[in-house]
Amino acid sequence: MTGPMPESFFNSSHMHRREWMSLAALGAAGSLTSASQTANAEETTPRKYDMKKSINLWAFPYPDKMSLTECLQLAKDAGFDGIELNYDLESDLSPESGTKEFHVIRRTAEKIGLEISGVCSFLFWPYPLTSNDPAERARGMELAGKMTQAAHDLGTDNLLVVPGAVHMPWRSDHDPTPNDVCDRRAREAIGKLLPGAEKLGVHLNIENIFFNGYLLSPFEMIDFVDSFDSEFVNVHFDTGNIMEYQFPEHWIPMLGDRIKNIHLKEYSKKGTDHSLESFRPLLDGTTNWPAVLDALDEVGYRGYLTFEYFHPYQHFPEALIHQTSDSLDRMLGVK
Repeated sequence: MTGPMPESFFNSSHMHRREWMSLAALGAAGSLTSASQTANAEETTPRKYDMKKSINLWAFPYPDKMSLTECLQLAKDAGFDGIELNYDLESDLSPESGTKEFHVIRRTAEKIGLEISGVCSFLFWPYPLTSNDPAERARGMELAGKMTQAAHDLGTDNLLVVPGAVHMPWRSDHDPTPNDVCDRRAREAIGKLLPGAEKLGVHLNIENIFFNGYLLSPFEMIDFVDSFDSEFVNVHFDTGNIMEYQFPEHWIPMLGDRIKNIHLKEYSKKGTDHSLESFRPLLDGTTNWPAVLDALDEVGYRGYLTFEYFHPYQHFPEALIHQTSDSLDRMLGVK
């Protein structure tokens, strides 16, 4: 019965007490069902976040199977707003290239409709800014300066910087740097890079990393960044790099508006392999993403969320890119 019942029905002598009770129970159940459906609808309605989707070039089979232009186009086709490029010794982004070549990459990205969200590099590991080897330190400073110029030429104001390392477990040839020496050298290095970065309008974004033995708490990170008293020294916060021992949703409220850029690295605390293999495809880990996104939203973060992953799929590599974009859409409340 879907319409209102006639008054004669309620006045009928055939309506017994048990029937009245049945009708009342039916009405109450209907009200409860309606309220429950409303509550469930509110719970399942995704919260929307005003942040931009980005992905690091390491997730693509570049340069073995895809050119840089093909990677840019795939990122755009998958629905990303931006891509983070990696500076290396031999690639389209390297000391072998200069302003002219970087402007070509920039125009290519603009033509495709993709933003360059930042510049990243593994070169801070073979050439750490705090190495005990003066030649390594000097080369690291030279490369960091070139990265700053490259970021400017590419049209991004984000450069990820690893300021130093006490220890690098994968380098058996690395002589560990004492903590106090590491701190002093790191501050000196950033201090020397800063004038050039400020002139170019490029932010030196300091990344948190659990296995380098340096800046291992939000207190240390805040002290380091604030000591330069410059709007061009910020934090590149990596959610996965602290997951082995800590939780990103605890750092974010403390770092606040110091965060200039974000790496979303999925990590699983269920495993025992403490290496790059611990990082997983997005959502295939133990990160509390609702808590992380809420924390970012509450500190007013509106920038890029860049998925960083080091293992392009051997077969159908485009699947990882599309899967990640879909996961980000769901996390951001787009789907």
